[in-house]
Amino acid sequence: MGKIELKRPVKSLQIILRTCASVTMLTQSKNRIFNEPKYNYTLKTLNSLINSINYNKELFKHIKLKLTIIDHNSDNETTTKLKNILDKQLFESEFKKLEFEQYKQLIKPINHQGKKVTQNQMSNMSNIHQSLDLAKNCEDLIYFVEDDYIHKPEAIEEMIYAYERISSIINKELILCPADYPYLYNKIDNSNIFLGNKYHWRTIAETLCTFLTSRHIINKHWEKFTKACMEEHYPFEKPFHEIYESETCLSPLPSLAVHFTNINSTYGVSPFVDYEKLWKESKIND
Repeated sequence: MGKIELKRPVKSLQIILRTCASVTMLTQSKNRIFNEPKYNYTLKTLNSLINSINYNKELFKHIKLKLTIIDHNSDNETTTKLKNILDKQLFESEFKKLEFEQYKQLIKPINHQGKKVTQNQMSNMSNIHQSLDLAKNCEDLIYFVEDDYIHKPEAIEEMIYAYERISSIINKELILCPADYPYLYNKIDNSNIFLGNKYHWRTIAETLCTFLTSRHIINKHWEKFTKACMEEHYPFEKPFHEIYESETCLSPLPSLAVHFTNINSTYGVSPFVDYEKLWKESKIND
């Protein structure tokens, strides 16, 4: 393809991991893949993020990096393990408690289906809201992550390089979803295909609540992002999807991260990924 001038270099990356090891499944009654305790998914998500960061340490000699955990109601043993993992890393990190009482006051108690919003959903919405408040003052890119997404080692590298490359080509800021969800294949949609670093990326119109974007996009669409935190829509991510109508949202082919929800969920296991191998290898490499 010849040389592509990178007109949009990435300056920094803030990873915000939202954790809640006390809630097994937010809105479903089925068991997760492998039927493990929730804290195992939380710890493996963090482990996979750190392994993905360490996959290309040279990258972060030029890009500022910070990893923040915002936790709600995880038990003391789990929070101690999370903090200990962070303390051993060379990059900047912090552990925050969710300011639940502050944010839940902003949530409408009845959702768009006329039902009462559950406490677990209020916790989730509050955590997203606190993450957005943190993100609006970040320098550049923010990666919002839920605590049941296990990443391939090359995930962070690919997202950063793909962001630089594709944003430079189309001269626009982006939203990148790391997961290739099964539900994306349930209907006919037109997609534009881009070359990233080592993956193809395609345009999509829907994501869940794990995605990477820039501070510019967050501030540009602040009202719609925060609307999802104050009213429970159906689907939950509807305000995000409205943003994607005017912005470029992409997901990788194949997936860079797998959503470890129940195996029959269309929002879960990505196609053509050895998720059992990914699960076993998600541990801190000494």
